[in-house]
Amino acid sequence: MEKFIINGGKTLSGKVKISGAKNSALKLMAASILADSKTILRNVPEIEDVNIMIEVLRTLGAVVDVDVENKVVEIDPGSISSYEAPYELVRKMRASILVAGPLLSKFGKVKVAIPGGCNIGSRQIDLHLKGFEDMGAKYSIEHGYINCQVDSNEAGAKLFGTMVNLDFPSRGATENIMMAGCLADGQTVINNAAREPEIVDLANFLNSMGADIQGAGADCIIVNGVKSLDGTDYEVMPDSIEAGTFITAAGLCGDRVEIENARWKNLEIFYSKLKEIGVNISIVDENNISVDAPREVYRPTNISTLPYPGFPTDLQPIITVLLSVVPGVSIVTENVFENRFMYVDELNRMGADVKIDGHHAVIKGVEKLSGAPVRSFDLRAGAAMVLAGLAAEGSTEVSDIHHIQRGYEDFVKKLRNLGADIRKVS
Repeated sequence: MEKFIINGGKTLSGKVKISGAKNSALKLMAASILADSKTILRNVPEIEDVNIMIEVLRTLGAVVDVDVENKVVEIDPGSISSYEAPYELVRKMRASILVAGPLLSKFGKVKVAIPGGCNIGSRQIDLHLKGFEDMGAKYSIEHGYINCQVDSNEAGAKLFGTMVNLDFPSRGATENIMMAGCLADGQTVINNAAREPEIVDLANFLNSMGADIQGAGADCIIVNGVKSLDGTDYEVMPDSIEAGTFITAAGLCGDRVEIENARWKNLEIFYSKLKEIGVNISIVDENNISVDAPREVYRPTNISTLPYPGFPTDLQPIITVLLSVVPGVSIVTENVFENRFMYVDELNRMGADVKIDGHHAVIKGVEKLSGAPVRSFDLRAGAAMVLAGLAAEGSTEVSDIHHIQRGYEDFVKKLRNLGADIRKVS
């Protein structure tokens, strides 16, 4: 079993370049199904989740060529002949469910296994299915699979545009319904839509293919259906969560770290909370920042996670590690996923003082953390354990690192280039 071994206490300094966004690349790959010709995606991160999505597309019959060195993925959906995303792939990655909207919109049917992914709490797909149903599809759930098809006996029948009101601004449901609406008959209006930057990136990608989408980034998205979409050449946006991870690492144990390809506007509330703590963040330009860490002036703060533009739940475990060594009492409230505090016992094994009360974490800052064997329970919790190991005295062993490798490209290499003492062992 692969592990990370970290000898903590090293000072981080230098430059790190942020990779393409996992949460955007996967959706763009799924959306490529809608095109009638080849799509070229650039700045695609080399991570396990991307590899799984490639296998999903190939299983459907698409031709996928990968240029790892140049981070380019070419997808030709012209030979798609299957409409089933099998359990052995979907169980590994929740984003696989996002092939449902494109397949249903283009071919009128889809069969997809109920998805897996990180065990961070309930992420029901009811909102996806209700949206499809509102657009004229019927579905059934049998033997762990969702069978969904356009409810019509006419050959070539399509989904139809309608008003879809989401009970919660679910990013996945917004993306799936937005993609489903691209080839539907008429206009689809998504109310209470998710507003994340990745939603905007997906809409821009689809519009470059010939879609007609308006309002992405606001809580009402309008999709006017078109007859067909063409392939496109598109660059994946930078990963804001990876940027937040390295910014926090710099705040924990950095001297001066420059973060390249970090779009600060996508993480404004995160930056504002770090500044409340005392981390010195300087905006170099639109896509580059520098971080100084005057840890002697750090102070506690309170944080509540919320859907975008609120504080991102994916960065909650990351910033909790930082607050665990900030003098005073901080409170972190998790409003998105009920199981997102599973990592806290591992952090406390390293000497932290964090107590869970419902969906609140009460953090009493300690002077230092101590290295210990810990587990990675999910993608972001795993990254948090790595950051804790970087800041701790002594050696930390992080197991179950397959979670981390799902979403961080060249994590060890990037940290080592900054001066960290970290290695992967089998």
